[in-house]
Amino acid sequence: MSAIEKDKVVSFKYRLSQIGGELLEQSDDAQPVVYLHGHGNILPAMEMAMEGKKAGDKIEIELSPEQGYGVRDPERIGRVPIKHLLVGKKKLMPGMRVQLNTPQGPMDVRILKVGKFNVDVDANHPLADMALHFAVEILDIRNPTDDELQHGHAHGPGGHHHD
Repeated sequence: MSAIEKDKVVSFKYRLSQIGGELLEQSDDAQPVVYLHGHGNILPAMEMAMEGKKAGDKIEIELSPEQGYGVRDPERIGRVPIKHLLVGKKKLMPGMRVQLNTPQGPMDVRILKVGKFNVDVDANHPLADMALHFAVEILDIRNPTDDELQHGHAHGPGGHHHD
């Protein structure tokens, strides 16, 4: 039986909660997460915890904010003109996730406050500052295709799809 190591395609399902807190998200049983191990496609600390595991293994992974999605950065909170948001005709509301048009391309942000011409936004990851607990079940481990190795990520159901 194959173990998780660099250049293996791994599929798994998970439940994610804040340590000592509520369930935040979980994978859909019909669509597990599929990634190419050792290519930076999932959080590095998760990848390290999964190294050497086999199909059928169930593991618990706890991550500090630094190992997860980072510490909230006050520099990533600011005021921008509404015209820079990619929202169409949607009514803007605090808490809404939208894309901000930047010189580097679209950036996901959360609206904090809506004004007449400007909005206050937070570009930190929604899970920043959280200590996280992943309950993971390894479903399958396989060898990658040549295309997957060349592209650096898994293809097909649960993986990345090319047009």
